[in-house]
Amino acid sequence: MPSEQIQWFPGHMAKTRRIITENIKNVDLVIEVLDARIPYSSRNPELRRLTAGKPMLVLLNKAGLADPSMTKLWAAHLTKKDTFCLPVDCMTGEGIRAIVPTVREILKEKIERHESRGMTGKRLRAMILGIPNVGKSTLINRLVGNNRAKTENRPGVTVDKAWFTGKDGLDLMDMPGLLWPKFDDTTVGENLAITGAIKDKILDTETIALRLCGRLRRDYPALLLSRFPFCDDAAMLADMSDLDVMEAVGKKRGFLISGGEINYERTANVLLEEFRSAKIGRITLDRIPTEASNKHPDENGDKIHG
Repeated sequence: MPSEQIQWFPGHMAKTRRIITENIKNVDLVIEVLDARIPYSSRNPELRRLTAGKPMLVLLNKAGLADPSMTKLWAAHLTKKDTFCLPVDCMTGEGIRAIVPTVREILKEKIERHESRGMTGKRLRAMILGIPNVGKSTLINRLVGNNRAKTENRPGVTVDKAWFTGKDGLDLMDMPGLLWPKFDDTTVGENLAITGAIKDKILDTETIALRLCGRLRRDYPALLLSRFPFCDDAAMLADMSDLDVMEAVGKKRGFLISGGEINYERTANVLLEEFRSAKIGRITLDRIPTEASNKHPDENGDKIHG
């Protein structure tokens, strides 16, 4: 049976922080890649300090897996004076063509200064930042035009910085995934685990799947019951606990062991896999902060509805 407690073992990221601070002066802007399903939870609260106020383009990647209405709200919330936000899907290519024109718009004044000094066509440089497994390498391959950046569907593939010559005059510095040393908000850690940003092998996947059941039961009951029709309507679902939901999914799929007990491990793996592949539906786990502001939520104490 899944536990009510989760133990977190985030990796040590001091090396990545050092690489960022040593190299930020060598780039014109930062491209921050977020997971569109968890825009709050996948945004590192240290990033603004580390990037020293550089202009920023925020990409809500994996938009094809996220709730479209929530992605639209998040894009508007994250766009401000020095930050542009675009929904993209690096796997399908959705939104990729808008990246370079947006970068050029962000850096319009710098480009004009270059041109006034006779440096027309001077290449622009961007640092690519984001948590592990958010899609940075896939993004680079889209912008470079070939499979030069190593990509795997697991966190921790990129281990050091690397430069790539992109198309349309944009050079890209890929960085290792940046995960913060502790999670002050347990919902953030849970959401990172649900989406696969934290390696499954170091976590209790059954407990993580139980948390996912709670998110689905509360925010996406229709999608939950469409994929796993274990009760008649959302009203009945509202009377069930998260554990009731998980057990109902296991029974519906026939994941039973001797004595009719639920095979929690198999049920958990299926729930997580079908969420991550959007077989359950297009779902966003993070909601807009309760007090919208021009600061990142982590910088002013705003709380999310997670």
